[in-house]
Amino acid sequence: MEECFVSEIFCMGTNITQKLYGTNCQRVIVQVENEMRMIEKKMSFFLQNSEVSQINLLAGQSYSIISESVFKVIKSAKYLSEITNGYFDITSAPLIKLWGVFTKDEKVPSTSEIREALNLITYKDILLNEKKHAVKLLKKGQKIDLGAIAKGFAADRAIEIYQKNGIKSAMVNLGGNVKVLGSKPDSNPWVVGIQDPERKRGNLIGGIKVTDKTVVTSGGYVRYFENNNNKFHHIFDLKTGYPSDSDLVSVTIVMDKSIDADALSTAIFVMGTNKGMELLSTIENADGIFVTKDKQIMVTDGLREKLTLLENNTIYKLI
Repeated sequence: MEECFVSEIFCMGTNITQKLYGTNCQRVIVQVENEMRMIEKKMSFFLQNSEVSQINLLAGQSYSIISESVFKVIKSAKYLSEITNGYFDITSAPLIKLWGVFTKDEKVPSTSEIREALNLITYKDILLNEKKHAVKLLKKGQKIDLGAIAKGFAADRAIEIYQKNGIKSAMVNLGGNVKVLGSKPDSNPWVVGIQDPERKRGNLIGGIKVTDKTVVTSGGYVRYFENNNNKFHHIFDLKTGYPSDSDLVSVTIVMDKSIDADALSTAIFVMGTNKGMELLSTIENADGIFVTKDKQIMVTDGLREKLTLLENNTIYKLI
């Protein structure tokens, strides 16, 4: 069997793990790590000198000329906002900032503060100039945050780099956003674990067999804070301004492009089962695993034979 090379770095706010088989793997791993750092440098909402911060600074004033990669992500994000009817929207940044997500100042804002933030949120105010690779936000105070889509873009880029360097079997995992190249060296498919939303990280409800696919999961169990004995997670319903309260506790999307799966998993988590299933049925080669609050697991037809639940699972019922 070919030698296996594994690396892990902290970047883009999460642990990024690579697992490669073949020759030249160490050099390729470093190349991908450098690419991840470059993506973070350009797309981070939290870095003052990033291209995203430049766009936000000039909101309501003028266009920002940006790199081709950032323009591509923003253009994809706007399209994905359209097909999800705004359940996914990168202009949600004012709301995320208001709640203090990913900071030490997490809080439950007032109703008036939430209403004010919601007035700034609409993907329709993202203006794009394709020829100049320029972006403008229509209103002052508007901000974009690529946190719910940049990891998907990064996973796709990692696979592109593997392919260009002759790697035929690899896996990259950006904090639960997984993409695999080919199958494992023994010709068996990769098996990606599905996290149990009710238990600590690393406890699984099962695994999904995949080849040349991405597997992206969104759930309220990943990041949250507590206030007056209530838990507030980080995936917001942009219709209400509060953390999503749909019938879902986790959504896993399986498809070809990780950038699409990243956005769709977020949107569908907020939409809920019925709207989410309906949306997936309109997208080619897109499948999903939905875990509901009442401990049911719903799987689209394309994944039913590829999902295996753990034998000791007594909590969840596959329907």
